[in-house]
Amino acid sequence: MIRHCVLVRFRPEVTQEQRAAIYAELESLREVVPGFLALYSGPNVSPEGLHKGFVDGFTIDFTDEAARDAYLVHPDHKTAGAKLVAALEGGRDGLIVFDMVV
Repeated sequence: MIRHCVLVRFRPEVTQEQRAAIYAELESLREVVPGFLALYSGPNVSPEGLHKGFVDGFTIDFTDEAARDAYLVHPDHKTAGAKLVAALEGGRDGLIVFDMVV
């Protein structure tokens, strides 16, 4: 299984409702991308203070690399991803992506 981890820095004016809508649109891709198992999202709750401004994030679990790769090029992902990037501080500079095998 592949866990796709995304840490984000939303612009301050992006409301919790807007964040939830972005996550919901990403989660809806589970219906159109085979092998998309689950999406989990939310704010950082770590007490360590090591977030470096990335205080929100989400993970997506995929059955394998092929499912993750299909998600990355899917046109609905491109649309949802563009909305996410537009809501971030500095656009693409406002996100970190890290994938791992679990």
